[in-house]
Amino acid sequence: MGGYDPPISWGAFTVAKSKAFYVCESCAYQTPKWLGQCPACGTWGSLNLTNGTTRKAAPPGEAPKMTRYANVAVESAARYTSGSNELDRVLGGGLVPGSLLLIGGDPGIGKSTLMLQVAGHLQSLGKKVIYISGEESLSQIKMRGERLGLSADDLMLLAETSYEMVEQALESDSFDVALVDSIQTICSANIPSAAGSVTQVREVTTKLLHIAKTRGTTIFLVGHITKEGAIAGPKTLEHMVDGVFYFEGDKYHSLRLIRSQKNRFGPAQELGIFQMESTGLKEVPNPSKVLLEQRPEASAGSVVVPTVEGSRPLMVEVQVLLSNSTYASPRRVTMGVDSNRLALIMAVLEKKAGLQLQGLDVFVNVVGGIAIQEPAIDLGLALAIYSSFRNLNLGSDIAVFGELGLAGEVRSVSQAGLRMKECVNLGFKRVVGPKGNAGDALDELEVRGVTSLVDALEYVL
Repeated sequence: MGGYDPPISWGAFTVAKSKAFYVCESCAYQTPKWLGQCPACGTWGSLNLTNGTTRKAAPPGEAPKMTRYANVAVESAARYTSGSNELDRVLGGGLVPGSLLLIGGDPGIGKSTLMLQVAGHLQSLGKKVIYISGEESLSQIKMRGERLGLSADDLMLLAETSYEMVEQALESDSFDVALVDSIQTICSANIPSAAGSVTQVREVTTKLLHIAKTRGTTIFLVGHITKEGAIAGPKTLEHMVDGVFYFEGDKYHSLRLIRSQKNRFGPAQELGIFQMESTGLKEVPNPSKVLLEQRPEASAGSVVVPTVEGSRPLMVEVQVLLSNSTYASPRRVTMGVDSNRLALIMAVLEKKAGLQLQGLDVFVNVVGGIAIQEPAIDLGLALAIYSSFRNLNLGSDIAVFGELGLAGEVRSVSQAGLRMKECVNLGFKRVVGPKGNAGDALDELEVRGVTSLVDALEYVL
């Protein structure tokens, strides 16, 4: 009557009878009726029928044990190296026993190569390691290992997609590290949904988290990336794990970046840099030199910007090309720079410097396939646009950094001293930056502190 379902009582539990509802595989959105497209994430055909019960009350148990903040003892996590200095930098100093780490990246970017190399390094250091693959056979893994030149005779391999078999393998020995490639392929027979679905990924990850914490095993999970650039599966997956790391890079360039998006045992936004070669991933101790080694000596529209990713300085070359447009709407093409930031800087140049850019196609590229998000690139990008517009070469010994405001003012940025030190290491003689950062100047540099875009243009011209 009236559609009301009376609750069912089992002892101390009160459980309500639930009606059927539909759950989105991509984002876990729930709706009482079926829809062709998920209203939350926009995915088509992702709503599946789900039946179940909802627990309303839990049985009374022991009283919660609370502890005063002042009585909590601080314990330092016992870390150990992964065998890779670049990966250790991103992890915050090494691996922590019992941690659950998620690594995502585009297909073909080198996630499996990185994981197999890490497994080989750890095994050579005397750690008990198991590599679990749900996508490749054992022979395929061995072929990749031989191509990489791994010496890992005692590395344990498992080609399996059943979670129950994976669990038995992890509990059969006291493994120090386990690598699962990938989490979307592991499927539990106790969960009535397809492999890779929201329910499967969430439940399997929960069980692996329990194994990591109770047995002290460090577990790496490799995750697929959606077309939007996020790790596939529910967003709660990123909240469950101890660290989220993105493996980035252009497949047509050799540089590969691993960036920490979340890290409970170290700083976020830290960056590790590798170079993909025929024998695998090699560490890049001096990435700025690699990024600038083919820079043209005298070229209009080219400016070097000292950026900072995490605690690491990077010297990147920003190139801009302006040309007369043959279209009614001029094109704005950016690679490695946010298109909205380009529009902002162009508006400031038109208003404060008198540049007429409305009828020009604008092409911007950060050399090396690196994406720069920090606002310290603003002033360098503005000078590169002006240099290309006037067809002027600013010189090969000058570096530029600073945040640009809508009023044309140049604002201070963080870690200016680290940027200038990297300029000295690469042989630059002049730096143009915010006047508020001029106090961090080094004796080896001629530092010009500017307060506005007009001041910077007057200096370089």
